[in-house]
Amino acid sequence: MTHKVRCYPNKTMQQFINKAYHYRRYCYNQALETWNSMYEASLVLQDKTLRPNERKVRDELVANKADWQYAQSARTLQLAVHDLGQAWKNFFNPKMPNHKKPKFKSRKKSRLVFKTDRAMIVDGKLCLDKPQAYAGDWYPIRLSEAPRWSGPLRQATVNRDADGYYASLSIEVDESHPLPSNHRVCGVDANIGKFVYNDDNQTKAVRVLTDQLTNLYTRITLYQQRLARKRNENPKNFRSNNYRAMITKLQHSYQKVARIQNDLMQKFTTQLVQDNGTIAIEDLDVQHMKMNKHLAKNLHRSQFGCFKQLLKYKAEWYGRELVMVDRYYPSTQRCSQCGEVKVGAEKLTLAGNALHHTKHHEYHCYACGARLERDVNAVQNLIQYAKG
Repeated sequence: MTHKVRCYPNKTMQQFINKAYHYRRYCYNQALETWNSMYEASLVLQDKTLRPNERKVRDELVANKADWQYAQSARTLQLAVHDLGQAWKNFFNPKMPNHKKPKFKSRKKSRLVFKTDRAMIVDGKLCLDKPQAYAGDWYPIRLSEAPRWSGPLRQATVNRDADGYYASLSIEVDESHPLPSNHRVCGVDANIGKFVYNDDNQTKAVRVLTDQLTNLYTRITLYQQRLARKRNENPKNFRSNNYRAMITKLQHSYQKVARIQNDLMQKFTTQLVQDNGTIAIEDLDVQHMKMNKHLAKNLHRSQFGCFKQLLKYKAEWYGRELVMVDRYYPSTQRCSQCGEVKVGAEKLTLAGNALHHTKHHEYHCYACGARLERDVNAVQNLIQYAKG
């Protein structure tokens, strides 16, 4: 389990952490350059034994370390090479087609983060591993709260956000926490801006695009327009104090959006696994759905992928059954009363049905005469699919 907690390093540790950010990026870029050189050499010499791997690249970088690198943590280099090796595995994995070829990390665009697997929690404080050649003072880092789980600390990831430093503590937990058995079946229909689900015999909806988020997105658009105007009016010397202040406001707005969305998703998914024994959701092809330029932005903000990821691990952790409904299952076109499926001109689209003059939210079955809400009908179809 991972617990993200805010940390408060002193000035000395802040300087070390800031250098560790750039050192990790340097190691990753150096490892990628070495990896590409080894691969090109194997092609020229037509020798597959010269193909690069994580161990070869790591040994090459360690053998050619400069003197100044010994003042940095050795685990930063090794974990950077490990991340690169994992990135190449994901790139060549046919089950992960969305992973792109590893690229060099830019100083301007890279996220400020570094990892270590030798950190410890002592007296409620985070103690990082001190490099061998580091000659300065070394201090533990105060945390805003104690870790939520007890167990060995496997990895600590320290990153810098808009309002300070945060540590993600990966703690090994041996046992899961299954909940008492529950025979309730819940269907969740994902819509743009909301999730519709059943609670007992009632159908409820959870809004994902709240009024607060909409206002924040409007503010973000305004900040981006102002920054673009400053760059266009003075392209050679636009980094003024006002420009930096505007970037800070933009970063804080993005951080607020991320925190609100995460809070909504965490609470909603926890509620689902605690109240239901079986949960049925649609296995949506989100990547191809985002190719629609009219819906891409709102689809991204609705967080379908994040919802599915959170629900997967929570269902496994609490001992619940998660049913992934086939993406081609006609949950919207099928009548939950008689099982009739709309085809051809009778199909229900985002604008409704032009042939029968029905609206977007209306579902009229012309076989049995049922008149239902579109989302309510879809939820009932998901429940029937889960029950088999």
